[in-house]
Amino acid sequence: MDEDAVLDRLQSVDDPKLGDDIVSLGLVNDVTVDGDEVELDLALGAPYSPTESNVAAEVRELLLEEGLEPDLSASVPDRDDASGDDQVLPNVKNVIAVASGKGGVGKSTVAVNLAAGLSQLGARVGLFDADVYGPNVPRMVDADEPPMATEDETLVPPEKYGIKLMSMAFLTGEDDPVIWRGPMVHKVITQLTEDVEWGHLDYLVVDLPPGTGDTQLTMLQTMPVTGAVIVTTPQDVALDDARKGLEMFAKHETIVLGIAENMSTFACPDCGSEHDIFDSGGGKEFAETHEMPFLGSIPLDPTVREGGDGGEPTVLGEGEVSDAFRVLTENVADNVGIVHRRAVSQAHQSQAPSMD
Repeated sequence: MDEDAVLDRLQSVDDPKLGDDIVSLGLVNDVTVDGDEVELDLALGAPYSPTESNVAAEVRELLLEEGLEPDLSASVPDRDDASGDDQVLPNVKNVIAVASGKGGVGKSTVAVNLAAGLSQLGARVGLFDADVYGPNVPRMVDADEPPMATEDETLVPPEKYGIKLMSMAFLTGEDDPVIWRGPMVHKVITQLTEDVEWGHLDYLVVDLPPGTGDTQLTMLQTMPVTGAVIVTTPQDVALDDARKGLEMFAKHETIVLGIAENMSTFACPDCGSEHDIFDSGGGKEFAETHEMPFLGSIPLDPTVREGGDGGEPTVLGEGEVSDAFRVLTENVADNVGIVHRRAVSQAHQSQAPSMD
């Protein structure tokens, strides 16, 4: 069997999100056949995304059924072919910004559990606490080990739960107030991005401060953000502010991966009834109105607070709330994959010869 025959067989493998087969979509970067061995590079850019893992598994199974030995790899040409000298974070495949229009909606909780959830899937993950005015991620993962410095004056981030961590909380006193103007924020964000040895990461989750200020602007101007997750509660006040975040990302042409609804329905452990303390369904309705993906709802549950205060991300446990965080994590990873595959497919279609 030669390369053309392999490509012909692969036309039976569909991308469930993009609605066509992987060959027609241009998601097969390269095929090399050597006897019974097939080296195949696929345009898959979201490691451990359930959708992309399933596509790869289907490809592998198909080739095995043909009596071939598959050797699969994955790369996204536009990202991987960029110059490492000029590129910010050249060894980080995906940067996910977690944002909210206002404080108090559990943005950091979502960021921490998203990072831990991705790590639990098997991905190489970093978590950058970019909330320079109120960094609290280290407490939420029970990390008090400061970063180490190399001879080149770069920082080696500590690890917890398989996550590489960086936060201003490591560099200031526990009770020191952080009062900075815009240029100072820009400088510290740049340093904590470029002067940290993140190594090779599948995902770098960035916990932005609430609102639409200098830190967010700096991030969008200096980092290769793959997409953003907007966190809100179901109530109208939070949704009003979420719209501002949506507009900010739109102005900077940053893709929004979806809307996460936190503090949803509360199930009373004593009476067994459910209470919509912050209303219900607002996040999903907001997503539908703005034609954005809805990533899932996180119930209002004491275990989330306990996990944050105790430094154990809820997603690593068991139960309904843990499952909800896992669903959110998988949806985010899947949507990262869609971003990459759609870009590759669009480039492929634009290069295809016209039939006119």
